[in-house]
Amino acid sequence: MKVSVIILTWNGLEYTKKCLESLRPSAERSGCRVYVADNGSSDGTLEYLQGLDWIEVISHRENLGFVKGNNAVISRIEEGDIVLLNNDMILCQEDWLEVLHRTAYEEEEYGVIGCRLVNERGELLHAGTYIMPDTYWGQQIGGGQRDIGQYPDNREVEGVVFACAYIKRAVLDRIGGLNEAFFSYFEDTDYCLRARKAGFKVICCGRVTLVHYQNVSTNVNKASFSRMFQASQRTFKEIWSTELEGRQKQGMAWHSTAVGRSGYAVSAKNLMLALENRGIDVRYRYVYGKNTPIPWEEKGESDDYRINVIRKRKFLRSYPQVVYGVADVFHKNTGRYKIGYTMLETTGIPGDWVKECNRMDEIWVPSSFNVQTFRDSGVRVPIQVMPLGIDPDYYNQNIVSYKNNRKYTFLSIFEWGERKAPELLLRAYSRAFTGKDEVVLICKVNNSDSSISVENEVRKLGLPGNGPEIIFLYNTDFEDYEMPALYRSSDCFVTAARGEGWGMPILEAMACGLPAIATAWSAQTDFLNEDNGFPVRVEKLVDAKAKCRYYEGFRWAQADEEHLIQRMRWVYEHREEAARKGRLASEYVRREFTWDKAAEKMEERLKALASEGRLG
Repeated sequence: MKVSVIILTWNGLEYTKKCLESLRPSAERSGCRVYVADNGSSDGTLEYLQGLDWIEVISHRENLGFVKGNNAVISRIEEGDIVLLNNDMILCQEDWLEVLHRTAYEEEEYGVIGCRLVNERGELLHAGTYIMPDTYWGQQIGGGQRDIGQYPDNREVEGVVFACAYIKRAVLDRIGGLNEAFFSYFEDTDYCLRARKAGFKVICCGRVTLVHYQNVSTNVNKASFSRMFQASQRTFKEIWSTELEGRQKQGMAWHSTAVGRSGYAVSAKNLMLALENRGIDVRYRYVYGKNTPIPWEEKGESDDYRINVIRKRKFLRSYPQVVYGVADVFHKNTGRYKIGYTMLETTGIPGDWVKECNRMDEIWVPSSFNVQTFRDSGVRVPIQVMPLGIDPDYYNQNIVSYKNNRKYTFLSIFEWGERKAPELLLRAYSRAFTGKDEVVLICKVNNSDSSISVENEVRKLGLPGNGPEIIFLYNTDFEDYEMPALYRSSDCFVTAARGEGWGMPILEAMACGLPAIATAWSAQTDFLNEDNGFPVRVEKLVDAKAKCRYYEGFRWAQADEEHLIQRMRWVYEHREEAARKGRLASEYVRREFTWDKAAEKMEERLKALASEGRLG
């Protein structure tokens, strides 16, 4: 392995000491050469460096900046790959260099390799970068989140920060060193874009996680971060604006809700981001705005920077328009080509929904179950299946588990109400196990109906006082990105729901590797089967009596309680076999049901419509 590591210093001696002390074991083991170039430090850094016999010291005598300082060393190294490394890094993973080297040569096209970075508090800082042409403000993927093991795989990204960057010799030979139009900041994104333009891929290696203190040089030297940043931003925009703004070829106007944790808001956010990642120019309008049955304006900011940028774009009616929400708001669609995207969990849909659907040019639904129920209800326009998905960077088997007991843990997530059949689940669980069984059921329950007391409803069930343990998490909020850790802290997901428009918790649990027990009816039958889970047979269809006008006159499925009991006992008594099925489920879901897959299918549909001349 012929690799040279380059570290640039400009004061910050204490950080440099920590960095080099953490680097030495891996440097000696790998045999790499370490160059440390000093940019005119005045705090004793150069004297310290000159006392080390295992590094090569280069003194620039003045601050050349990040770009020229590194380029001066890069030009000296004629062979082998290089690693650019900040002096505020802690190399806490002993094999970090070997893993980056192996990753770089997994594919010939891999050119620039970065890694996961966390801060000293263990919070995720970086898993790749991107820049939106709306703002030209660089964003670090995953920044500010608690590290739960997200982004564990190698992923192609737009850029990586050069606090740690492995650059192959083939890239250096093709495009040279860093762009000296920059002093500091944006030079890393510029280099990554240049490498991509030259045919190389930029990869974030999820198998390496290092500690980065961030902005140490500007802080210890009291340099003006904003002045340097803004100057580099202007330079970057002059170089890349035409190319970045021209990468979005197809447009889509999207009516929905994107702030909050409702089902439509969460999935709308993820669908828009996936479409944006595929080069779709997404324009957004809050569907429950003025002159609708719910006439408030969308409040607050999204927890995702990209969504807030998309929300500020001018809405373009010339784009094909998708209204994503209940069919009551399909009338908000003002596009030349109108698409309504919705779902329902009963045997049919209301008559006013049918009318609204038939006013659209076509309808999108997430499952084949919805196709059948919409057709049976009288929807005559074309219906396309557009499945929802999960983010495999978060929903996977590598996410951290916080389980702290030996009990076999069942997890159920639901809104309290008839559709989710909590009384059936709790009764079956209490019959399946006794207080002597090493088992616990965790119910994450949301209850938005103030007229219902969940405690009273549970009391009415008359569950045995000495029965198996049940833990209720009432209206407990988790950040979206934290939900996978809840799944991973469990052993099996279970629901007795009578109907699902999609069944997101089931899919998320499967993606995290949990065996899933769910009613063999409605939308989840598109992804849950005997090969990858534990469907519970239907006892009968029953009238939907929930207090919701959408359900009036329709039916949904009653799970067979005896079969549900049998399923729970089986996974409890055959844990290894159940876990194996969970692993198969994870592989399947993470391959077939991702947000990117969903966006790809939407993009293909738009291209087909355009080729048919139906988009105007």
